[in-house]
Amino acid sequence: MASTETKRTDTAVNDSPGKDNYQLGGLEAGLDALDVGVTSLSSGRSFGLTFRQKVLPPLIAFAVVLVIWQSLISFDIVTDPTKLPTPSDVWGEVKNAWLQGTLLDYIWTSVSRGLLGFLFALAIGTPLGLVVARVRFIRAAIGPVLSGLQSLPSVAWVPPAVIWLGLNNSMMYAVILLGAVPSIANGLVSGVDQVPPLFLRAGRTMGATGLRGTWHILMPAALPGYLAGLKQGWAFSWRSLMAAEIIASSPDLGVGLGQLLENGRNASSMSMVFLAIFLILFVGIAIDLLIFSPVERWVLRSRGLLVKS
Repeated sequence: MASTETKRTDTAVNDSPGKDNYQLGGLEAGLDALDVGVTSLSSGRSFGLTFRQKVLPPLIAFAVVLVIWQSLISFDIVTDPTKLPTPSDVWGEVKNAWLQGTLLDYIWTSVSRGLLGFLFALAIGTPLGLVVARVRFIRAAIGPVLSGLQSLPSVAWVPPAVIWLGLNNSMMYAVILLGAVPSIANGLVSGVDQVPPLFLRAGRTMGATGLRGTWHILMPAALPGYLAGLKQGWAFSWRSLMAAEIIASSPDLGVGLGQLLENGRNASSMSMVFLAIFLILFVGIAIDLLIFSPVERWVLRSRGLLVKS
């Protein structure tokens, strides 16, 4: 009897690894099936669902704003057209600018300046942020200066830039750089500060030192903070450019959105002022949706923080 029980026990022990492998195999198969199911659901997502979740809410918000705007005029809450134009007046201004062929010129003049100036700021702010983050002496010397420059209103740089460089595009780019570089550099410094030291030690162990470690270890790990700095840097670039275009006007500079806003003020045309405001908002929103939001989703998804949708 004892020998029989011993055989059964030995058999159970010998069979347990195979049983565990079978269970693990079943678990992996179940996870694979779940993954396939989620992927198929994601890929089979209907256009109607995407429209309801992504497109419809902004359209509803825009319609509510238009209704409130028109109601202020229809119910005589605001009766002076020089203070609040009707939506139809602003739309008429849009049509006139389009028929005259100047609408796209207004947008392109400002967008081309803003993007080119932001690229210059990116080329300067990125290495500056790395040096400040990694060299203690430089961080102690100019770190507070960068923080102070970031809090300084960008409009303050327009008068000295005009005196130094004159009324030209170089002045515009200088104002953009002075407004955006501190934000980009500080964003990268913040991202580097949040990198776990274990990552750097592991990289050095595998031979990733110097520029190789910076490119393969430090920058990818600091990417979320760096991206936040880039978004803030673009916001400062755009605001700096609008301030420069409003204050500094010259026929050689062309008419951008900031100059259009100033022209509307000089002509006491609130419809032109509102047109300029809406175009400035439109460009800011479009750049965020077309450039920064996809990059941000990619970064979050690559770290497992965002489910594919």
